Amino acid sequence: MATLETTDDPNQRPPVIGAAHDEGQGARRRDFLNIAAVSFAGVGAAAVLIPLVNQMNPSADVLALAAIEVDLAKILPGSGIKVAWRKQPVFVRSLMPAEIAEAKAVPVASLRDPQTLEERTKPGHENWLITMAVCTHLGCVPLGITPTESRGQYGGYFCPCHGSQYDTAGRIRAGPAPKNLVVPDYSFKSATTVQIG
Repeated sequence: MATLETTDDPNQRPPVIGAAHDEGQGARRRDFLNIAAVSFAGVGAAAVLIPLVNQMNPSADVLALAAIEVDLAKILPGSGIKVAWRKQPVFVRSLMPAEIAEAKAVPVASLRDPQTLEERTKPGHENWLITMAVCTHLGCVPLGITPTESRGQYGGYFCPCHGSQYDTAGRIRAGPAPKNLVVPDYSFKSATTVQIG
């Protein structure tokens, strides 16, 4: 007859039948709880971050002004209009043949911010000069979009704030402005319609 061996050591416990099986079950439960906790934390973080990131998107009124269309049919040669795009003024000017010739005659190397008229207009539409109506010195709005306003000695635009003068291609020629008037992104949708933005 088999007898159970006993030991006098109180720290040694007798082996439990199925202990290895219970340890495996416990490990699987812990893994499940860890995965569940991490998943729950991830869902909670997403629930907080998505609205936070979404509120930083531009509002509907800003998106509506992301691009505007301008009707060119109303603009007489030698004149122009000022429109608003993204809450900034933009000059749309129809250049006369003499103004185009004058802009092309300027040696590009002599300019503070060298650019040709071709670089500032679209192919086949060099008579349309579209620039931001913001002086690159301190942000004033230059004069010269209509023939009745002062255009300075170069026939383009004159900034009344500090005397910057731009030529018929919107390039800086005199005064403190460091750069030419900025040309925004635009494209012609038809012979009489341009989209800015």
